[in-house]
Amino acid sequence: MISYNTKDWFTFIFRFHKADTFRTLFPIMIAIGIYSAIIGYMEVEYWKLADNSYVKNITIMHGMLGFVISLLLVFRTNTAYDRWWEGRKLWGSLVNNSRNFAMKLSAILDDESDKKFFRKVIPSYADVLYKHLKNEETGKQLFEDLDLEIDHHKHKPNQVAKLMFQKINELYVAKKITGDQLIILNAEIQSFTDVCGACERIKNTPIPYSYSAFIKKFIFFYVMTLPFGYSFSLGYYTAPVIVFIFYVLASLELIAEEIEDPFGGDVNDLPTKKISENIKKHVEELL
Repeated sequence: MISYNTKDWFTFIFRFHKADTFRTLFPIMIAIGIYSAIIGYMEVEYWKLADNSYVKNITIMHGMLGFVISLLLVFRTNTAYDRWWEGRKLWGSLVNNSRNFAMKLSAILDDESDKKFFRKVIPSYADVLYKHLKNEETGKQLFEDLDLEIDHHKHKPNQVAKLMFQKINELYVAKKITGDQLIILNAEIQSFTDVCGACERIKNTPIPYSYSAFIKKFIFFYVMTLPFGYSFSLGYYTAPVIVFIFYVLASLELIAEEIEDPFGGDVNDLPTKKISENIKKHVEELL
């Protein structure tokens, strides 16, 4: 995730970051500029359609469709941002759950070996979840000093949660914790799985294909017809104007595509790795 000063306007205007949509769209912007210039030249100089009222009235259609496409893009970006923000809230919950679990264990447990186990396993859940959501392979052995085997072919976060619950149950059987404490700690472990399931819901449920495909087609055909209506009023300025319109519309769609999956590897995605590192630091302080 990019860290920046929200009040530094000139940096935003004159600097092109590698995540800027301009870099992605530049080749097709050049093509659309050439296309618009050719259409403008053919209409004004070759076909001489300047007096054709039917062609001039195409701008009326563009005005109506521009309103519709703006509503679609607003809904698209808002939906994508809601998914991004929900993912951030879930990882915030994971931070709080890890802290609460560590604080309760710190007060309940007396054996240093038991504390050491949870000092390693609690942060590992966040790390495994981070890799799980990014579809990265997790090593079989999570820790150098603990012999915990993770099966590559099984749900890795569930396996870590299972290890924690098994340890809690062993502590209860050994009379190191009471039944009431078992219930309290069980609720904390359950909260880890709830966060994982909610993150998977965001990760595995993209925007419906038909909806996303329609917006892309709408933008493409809308921009492709713009030169036919504006060549007479804008002349050769049609090309840069059409390119700018395409850049604005396509950029909104690209931004929405990027942030609707907040657990990926894009620069605007959530800093889940940094959050998991903070969880490790906090848990080690508490335990």
